[in-house]
Amino acid sequence: MTPYRWLFDRVLVHTDAETAHRVAFRAIRVARPVLGRLGLGSRRSPVRALGIDFPGVLGLAAGFDKNAVGIDALAALGFSFVEVGTVTGEAQPGNPRPRLFRLPADRAVVNRMGFNNDGAEAVAGRLARRAARPHADVVLGINIGKTKVVPEHEAVADYEKSARLLAPYADYLVVNVSSPNTPGLRDLQAVALLRPLLEAVRRVADAAADRHVPLLVKIAPDLSDDDVLAVADLAVEIGLDGIVATNTTVSRDGLASPPAQVSAVGAGGLSGAPLRERSRAVLRLLRERVGPDLTVISVGGIDDPEEGLARLEAGATLLQAYTGFVYGGPTWPRRFAQGLARLRARVAA
Repeated sequence: MTPYRWLFDRVLVHTDAETAHRVAFRAIRVARPVLGRLGLGSRRSPVRALGIDFPGVLGLAAGFDKNAVGIDALAALGFSFVEVGTVTGEAQPGNPRPRLFRLPADRAVVNRMGFNNDGAEAVAGRLARRAARPHADVVLGINIGKTKVVPEHEAVADYEKSARLLAPYADYLVVNVSSPNTPGLRDLQAVALLRPLLEAVRRVADAAADRHVPLLVKIAPDLSDDDVLAVADLAVEIGLDGIVATNTTVSRDGLASPPAQVSAVGAGGLSGAPLRERSRAVLRLLRERVGPDLTVISVGGIDDPEEGLARLEAGATLLQAYTGFVYGGPTWPRRFAQGLARLRARVAA
């Protein structure tokens, strides 16, 4: 058992999950210089995707660093790319607390955070200050979503605002239309609404950055297979750079946690090991439909090197994790990368 696992099982599991996240993230940021000296940022298996040289296949999914306050510290842990956000056009507090919960028996997390963040203007200012000083050479993704109070008919303008402010600092940009915690957001996954949204964001992002900013869309695991294929067809048709699959699920099927505990947690998006099967299935659907070249970032239930290899073999270009990191602790990215490198070498041999 790792020291972090002991701490998690004995202390953190009994602490409010959002408080534990805030304290742990603060500790990671404070420890950044030490992490660099320990060499925790070792990376393996470089890959070319989105026109970018990624130092490795493992990145941190959006949701951990919502406000772009710890990019360099997270890179020092061994993530080859960090996706910040979700950032909305306007600052918002998110949903009332408690809003983040663990289900340890399932190695899962339930959140109904509601896109709590400082807003696009504040995050852009933070990224501008980072760009002006020495910083980690890590690929930076920025995930943008809809402000809760913005009605659906103004959603495009809201996303455009975020794209205009944030695209100059992004190596790639992700349009999030798949969180279950913003009312009406998932309706934007319908192709008729998604097409004009993606086209508008791409136009604004490229103009603001004065270059092509790779654009991806993040989809939910709860889409039907037909809807997944419709998004895949749209991505190919409009020349989208990639798809992130998948976000959290509203399903509670097949959980090992006691029903009373699951009921007490309540509504929200479920992440972690229970997403494995559906995330794999969506990945296979996408890869078969879009062909070999479109970038597909696979996320959802990737918590060990074996699962990482399975996703790569199923067609993933890159991998992202969130809940696996929460349960695995600060040395998890390095251990994952090393384990995956050993598995790939074994397969190659």
